[in-house]
Amino acid sequence: MSSLMKSTAILTIGMFLSKVLGLVYVFPFYAIIGQENVALYSYAYIPYTIMLSVAISGAPIAVSKFVSKYNSIGDYESGRKLVKSGLLIMTITGFLSFLVLYLLATPIAHLVIKDEEQVFSVAQIASVIRWVSFALIVVPFMSLVRGFFQGYDHMKPTAISQLIEQIARIIALLIGSFLIVKVFGGLAETAVSFAVFSAFIGALGGLFVLYYYWKRLKPEFDLKLSQSVSSGKLSYKEIYSEVIRYSIPFVFVGVANPLFQLVDMLTFNTAMGNIGLSSVTDLYLSMLNFTTHKIVIIPVMLATGFSMALVPTITKYFTNREHTQLIQAMDKTYQILLFVTLPAVVGISILSKDIYHLLYSNDAMGASILAAYAPVAILFAFFQVTAALLQGIDYQKWIVFSLLTGILVKLIVNIPLIEAFQAKGAIIATAIGYTVSIAINMVVLKKALNYKSFVVIRRSILITILTAIMAATVIIVHKLLLLMGVAETKWQALLYLTICATVGVVVYGYCSLRVGLAQKLLGERITRISRKLGM
Repeated sequence: MSSLMKSTAILTIGMFLSKVLGLVYVFPFYAIIGQENVALYSYAYIPYTIMLSVAISGAPIAVSKFVSKYNSIGDYESGRKLVKSGLLIMTITGFLSFLVLYLLATPIAHLVIKDEEQVFSVAQIASVIRWVSFALIVVPFMSLVRGFFQGYDHMKPTAISQLIEQIARIIALLIGSFLIVKVFGGLAETAVSFAVFSAFIGALGGLFVLYYYWKRLKPEFDLKLSQSVSSGKLSYKEIYSEVIRYSIPFVFVGVANPLFQLVDMLTFNTAMGNIGLSSVTDLYLSMLNFTTHKIVIIPVMLATGFSMALVPTITKYFTNREHTQLIQAMDKTYQILLFVTLPAVVGISILSKDIYHLLYSNDAMGASILAAYAPVAILFAFFQVTAALLQGIDYQKWIVFSLLTGILVKLIVNIPLIEAFQAKGAIIATAIGYTVSIAINMVVLKKALNYKSFVVIRRSILITILTAIMAATVIIVHKLLLLMGVAETKWQALLYLTICATVGVVVYGYCSLRVGLAQKLLGERITRISRKLGM
């Protein structure tokens, strides 16, 4: 378990910093291009993310699972054979994906534009989609190398390369867009085009980091290769059939959130037009799919870290038939996930008005969408983790089935719910779709592993109670602060948020330590801290 927690911590910290940077850059970028142009940026990123997931083909997790499986039986040669041939294949895959997205830019744009009252034209949307497609040339190559490192339980290369990739992208994005708009007086559309192209620049930065780690760790890999025990010569056909079998479900896992967003992207404007709101549909969709989504996705980073670390760990337990350790890993994953995610999303909902004001603008609709959207992050997180568990025990086909079922449900109810509740209708449809997918995953896990855990149920109830105590305290403190006046400036919003967030963390932390929950979930270091505090 310590290995799992260490691996998860490394990936989660790296992803946390990456996600924070991915949120922080939005504020100055939002100020540079203006609120009305944010939608144009988001229109490019959803099809890019989907095509990226297809191009990567679940490579990091699939490769890490393959390498971990054969390393556990001493066959280091099979993993090296995979990575050598895979680099060429992923390069070709990336280039083909680039061509597909580049050539489909205009047809995709036609699917988005539904009314002449909308802010952007087909040509504008097609242009930014073409610019972002260049990143597809590099990223699939990187994904294979990251998976190879993770298979050897080296999580740092993935975490640091993702961080550097994000930093390089953001620096290029902000400097480029600032120069275009503020220095040279160019169009915001040009700045958005350069901003999406910065994904390619960031990918080159991540690739450089991976090359550094490859040179550094190659002696270790070569030593293990020299000690390799053959598990029977695997042909390339056998290797790739196994990797593809692993990877296809994780194409769907990686593309799950973007697919739900794509349903909104393709149906939201139609539904809003049906109720006479075409003039605001681009703005509301950008709030739903970009500005609020950037905030909501942050609590999900723990699930992403767990997913990437869980697959090789669960695979090892499953391959070695260590059923007790496997169930313990599942129990701890569920508990820690809820322990961290639930209070975070409840806090975001309660403080949504000040959060949206501080990060973007004092917009009642944006704050309202954020408050409704934040709790759905719990569903995002649990889908990723349950899918990772299914992948680890070789029940990959059920991931595809559960996700497609959830997407179908979302597609069926989306337009009616949007017509009834506008942007909140899309959120409700997403929640329903994800709930269906998670329910299917949980049923399959229960059947496959005879899994049932009263400990998880009891502790989930306890976590809910502690979160309710924290929420009540934060609401009271926030109401008292409002007696001094509503936050009119960003500085006031920051002050209110700082006070309320501090109170929330202290209350939740104190209560969880007092009842011993934090010590049981987070280990010996937390126990030592609690003893020093006399708890």
